[in-house]
Amino acid sequence: MTESFIMTLGRDALMITLLVGAPMLAVSLVIGLLVSLFQAVTQINEMTLTFVPKILGMTLILALTGPWMLEQIIYFTARLFDMLPQMVQ
Repeated sequence: MTESFIMTLGRDALMITLLVGAPMLAVSLVIGLLVSLFQAVTQINEMTLTFVPKILGMTLILALTGPWMLEQIIYFTARLFDMLPQMVQ
């Protein structure tokens, strides 16, 4: 197992993590910004107001992109198992 192989494997793991997590993080960010804007306009300073919209939005995005996320993780794991003989050498 060479250093370049390990670096490639680590890079691929980080990329799949970012790729799979990006939709959930983006929705959470957008909803958080919208709720913060609403709070600033209406001067409602309730800290728990952001939780329900974020949970609903993230549940919706998970339902929409969940199969794609699972497919990406399964593909990465299958590639990892295919590379197992190279890791042992």
